[in-house]
Amino acid sequence: MEIKYKPIGVIHSPFKEPKETPIQSAAAKGINGSVEVFPEFVKGLKDLGSFSYIILFYHFHLSKKTSLEVMPYMDTKTHGVFSTRAPSRPNHIGISTVRLTSIKGNILHVKDVDIVDGTPLLDIKPYVPEFDIRQDVTTGWLEKNINKLPDTKDDGRFTKQ
Repeated sequence: MEIKYKPIGVIHSPFKEPKETPIQSAAAKGINGSVEVFPEFVKGLKDLGSFSYIILFYHFHLSKKTSLEVMPYMDTKTHGVFSTRAPSRPNHIGISTVRLTSIKGNILHVKDVDIVDGTPLLDIKPYVPEFDIRQDVTTGWLEKNINKLPDTKDDGRFTKQ
């Protein structure tokens, strides 16, 4: 079975290439960006402005390889790709939770952006703490590495051929 997605927009940010881009939106505090929603999808933005955070689903269009085992940014050991958020996935889908500051027509103004400029947008969902926050969680191999997040940036490893 083949599944095809059509972008609904494009994400704009100050990051012109993956290298040096924050690796998670939690490490991109205060970085401004915008989301341009294509005109045929603007009706879908109705009522979105009442949410303070949104989840962006996008295509890692600059990821050049697919691997089932990767060395993620915050570790020196390889892990199964499904236990990471690395872009070298079978389906190059990324997610980021960003702060929605305003909507003007088809442009969403956002903060905490960790996405490369020009990234194709696949979908938008509202962030709802009652749906999205879980208690009593374990974070696997990341537990001993999560402290590295504020200082870890993309080093280009997933865009090299």
